[in-house]
Amino acid sequence: MRKATFAIAALSLPGLFFAFHAQAGAAGSDHGHGGPVVPVLLGLVIVLGAAKLGGELFERLGQPAVLGELVFGMVLGNLSLVGFGGFRFLATDPGLEILAQLGVILLLFQVGLESNVQEMMSVGWSSLLVAVLGVIAPFFLGWGVSAWLLPKEETLTHLFLAATLCATSVGITARVLKDLGKTSTREAKIILGAAVIDDVLGLVILSVVAGTIAAANTGGSLDSLDALAIVGKAVAFLVGALLIGGWLSRHAFRLASNLRIQGLLLALSLGACFLLSYLADRIGLATIVGAFAAGLLLDGVTYRDLGERTKHTIEELIHPIAGFLVPVFFVLMGARVDLASFGHHEVLLFAALLSLAAILGKMICAAGVLERGLDRLSVAVGMVPRGEVGLIFAGIGAQLVLHGQRVIPPPVFAAVVVMVIVTTLITPPALKITLSRGAAAAQKRGQDRGPGQRPGQKRPVKEKPEAPEAPRSPRAD
Repeated sequence: MRKATFAIAALSLPGLFFAFHAQAGAAGSDHGHGGPVVPVLLGLVIVLGAAKLGGELFERLGQPAVLGELVFGMVLGNLSLVGFGGFRFLATDPGLEILAQLGVILLLFQVGLESNVQEMMSVGWSSLLVAVLGVIAPFFLGWGVSAWLLPKEETLTHLFLAATLCATSVGITARVLKDLGKTSTREAKIILGAAVIDDVLGLVILSVVAGTIAAANTGGSLDSLDALAIVGKAVAFLVGALLIGGWLSRHAFRLASNLRIQGLLLALSLGACFLLSYLADRIGLATIVGAFAAGLLLDGVTYRDLGERTKHTIEELIHPIAGFLVPVFFVLMGARVDLASFGHHEVLLFAALLSLAAILGKMICAAGVLERGLDRLSVAVGMVPRGEVGLIFAGIGAQLVLHGQRVIPPPVFAAVVVMVIVTTLITPPALKITLSRGAAAAQKRGQDRGPGQRPGQKRPVKEKPEAPEAPRSPRAD
């Protein structure tokens, strides 16, 4: 199957150039009747072909497919450097942009579906402390790097860059842990629980920064009370979605289970996702906050009766749609990277220091593991990848405008993409090394301690037998 996918994608790419020139000729004539959908159709052919080819190639190299989609998008968007500018429309076409934003919403919906609130709470204080440290440290390190190397940029730019370093990619770390058969370990549960909390905290920070930018654009400003109000609004929205939304969705799905309409489970699930995304935007939060909340509240119990009838889960039904739309987002993010900006050593230096801050910031997470005997280094390494969540944050910043200028200008966006690539590339091999060493150390500790002894418990010292008591002398009395 993989060989067939690779061959089909490879054979289709030469035809993309022919298709582009044919479409360009049709656009210059009066014979086209498709309207604005025509460039979207061609763009989808190009984007999906590049995404599948790039994803296949990088998976063969043992890397996540998302990196292949991103890198091939960068290639398409920078072919003008070698004299071919036919793919420039990919980064600016409004139809493709709408599809990309739908892909982002579905991606965060999937992340929410894969997250379990009960499991997140079961890992206790360690997961919470790891997550908090994994947000605070990268945020201030990223802010420091941005303020140092970009002194002319506004404070809100530094804040937004700092926010892009906060999140952790749940999907990439979960995939590595699954490949190694470590998903049931205590370390894996702490990593995944902390990564979900990281995303929640990151979304709250994103809402605060975006609200500050919106206030600045209207000539106002956001004081500490306004920022706390946005934080409270985000927390209340997430909690309300889980409590009120969970109650409403259970009743809605129970009523829907009496209907016999095909595709009802998929329609209701997408409706809940889009509705909460819309409501999040209406109250001043990012749409992805609503999508994530929708995924959290739609657990298996919510749609059990309807799911038993359809014999499918929501994850299974959403997967092909997300497989179509999500790659559009990643390829377009890559196409918007201006590789020419790396001709300036300042951009390269900024990308290198931003990547270093992103890595060191998550290494501090090791201090958040409270249990003894656990592999703290593996927990910290598992928190490093920014992956798709970091790209989403950067993409939102690249679209926001402050005083007529992009919050994240193209050279800075390129540096952020490099940071995402670096943190995503180094995590799988690094996590494999630390987990193997941790397993070897744990095995050695198990050999050193006695049977039935708990991890982290000191081995009892073998007591010497007491000498027989000497006969007492009468003088002693």
